Order: sequence, then C-alpha cells, then structure tokens
Amino acid sequence: MRIGEIAGQAGVPAKTIRFWEDQGLLPQPSRTPSGYRDYDPVITERLAFIRQAQAAGLTLEHIRQVLAIRDRGQPPCMHVTTLISQRLSEIEARLAELTRARDQLAAPVPGRGRAHRPGALGASASAGAGGGQP
Repeated sequence: MRIGEIAGQAGVPAKTIRFWEDQGLLPQPSRTPSGYRDYDPVITERLAFIRQAQAAGLTLEHIRQVLAIRDRGQPPCMHVTTLISQRLSEIEARLAELTRARDQLAAPVPGRGRAHRPGALGASASAGAGGGQP
C-alpha cells in the first residue's frame, strides 16, 4: 500500500509517517518499480501503537526502545511498565510545580488587598466603565 493509503487508514499524516521512518520507529518499506514506498498493511498496527504511546507521554526514544524489544520477539511488558511509572512520576512532579506556581500567583499582595481573579469585576473595573459615578 502506498503512503497515502496507510496515512488515511491510520489517521496519521504522510509527513509524520516519513518522519517516524527516518527516526527508526518504522522499518524501511519496500519500493515499487517507480520508487514509491510500498507498505505492508500490518504497519497500521505499529502506527497505532506509536500514537498511543505518544498520547501516554512516552518520548520517541522510549517508543523506539519498546519497539526494538518487540521486534526481537520479546515481550516489552516490564520495560513499558517502567517507562510509564517514570512518566507518571514526571507528571506528578510537574503538577506539584504548577500547583505551587498557581498558589503564589493567587496569594494576596501586601497593600493591594485580594489577588485579581480572571473574570471577576473589581471596583476599579466597574468605576472605569462609568458604573456608579454620578
């Protein structure tokens, strides 16, 4: 199958397929006599795995490692579990960092009263719009 057909079936742009091929995530396809890529239809399963792994937050390097294990005929279960655990730890650390930043931004500033909350109309906003001044 040509790259456009595979791209349509997998829901992945042809450019992305070529990029993943260049990155070693996909095997080099055979070529037609005219030089077009000729993919085996089973490549769609590999493309789906790559998309799902990216959605789970794995890097292309991690995905490459998992695929290499799988290509050798070994079950990548333990390796994948380790990668996912590491990724979850990274996400939890980032969430904690973002929570601290939010708390600092939401804290009242001495001498200014309450912190501004997006969407809330303060006294200065209503006064500046002509509200309440005779």
